[in-house]
Amino acid sequence: MNIITENIFAHISFFLLSVATASYWGNLVYKTGKLSDLGKQSIKFAFISITGFLITRWVHANHLPLSNLYESFMFLSWSFSLLHINLELKSRNNDWLGAITAPSAMLTHSFATLGPPNEMQQSTMLVPALQSHWLMMHVSMMILSYATLLCGSLLAITSLIITHDNTNKSIVSTNTKFFLLFFPRERNSYLSTQIESDSKNTFYLLSRDFRKCQLIQQLDQWSYRTIGLGFPFLTIGILSGAVWANEAWGSYWSWDPKETWALITWLIYAIYLHTRMTKGWQGKQSATVASSGFFIVWICYLGVNLLGIGLHSYGWLIR
Repeated sequence: MNIITENIFAHISFFLLSVATASYWGNLVYKTGKLSDLGKQSIKFAFISITGFLITRWVHANHLPLSNLYESFMFLSWSFSLLHINLELKSRNNDWLGAITAPSAMLTHSFATLGPPNEMQQSTMLVPALQSHWLMMHVSMMILSYATLLCGSLLAITSLIITHDNTNKSIVSTNTKFFLLFFPRERNSYLSTQIESDSKNTFYLLSRDFRKCQLIQQLDQWSYRTIGLGFPFLTIGILSGAVWANEAWGSYWSWDPKETWALITWLIYAIYLHTRMTKGWQGKQSATVASSGFFIVWICYLGVNLLGIGLHSYGWLIR
């Protein structure tokens, strides 16, 4: 009965996250309030459904469902949904946020369902090393930090893409420049026609550029705030993991591959926050540092685990 209930919650939440993703991306194209409202409602109900899945599994397993790759990815999807709801309450124009958080939640949910083998998706008893009250603190903080930091990095990547597109625009094309260079007699007639045409489009171009600049600044600020929220989660997760490691293995730090990459992740985002607060970095400079963190987080969270090395390995890819 518990397995059937879990499957129902899992399928409903995946469907709702798919609807939310399609709604937010469709709203970026068609700019209709109905699609935006549909996305907001869908991701809220998806959050409730994933919560139901986690609670059902928690009651069935008698421990927090964070003991394997399947459960951690479902919790990551839940964290993305929670982050979206939290950011939605603090920002008015959140269509771009939904276009990032909704597909992130959907993709992690789909990987949880389709990626790990069936035997890994089954709820099992915890091994002795995991039977600790630190499981909830350490693992939940780490996954919450991964979701928050990944979202902040994705916002930075989006701002870089829009910035790159904005800086590469040119009112006079390269072909036009060559034309005027080799046919100077046509310059006056061409320029008079061009000025008349440009005067009609000037207001539109300026307003579009202004909206793009506003969007870039918003994405930059959202990225900064989101990473600022996730960094304390990562710090708490690492510190609680060190205490747990000392209880389980008698050492606070053993330079396990997972620990090493967690430290690298912490340093990357520490550099980002330090340069923002003390050096005044904004825009492209800080977004580049935040974007690099996106790949580091995935190496730390998934890459090291699936290599089958260290104390934090799931190792199912090398069986």
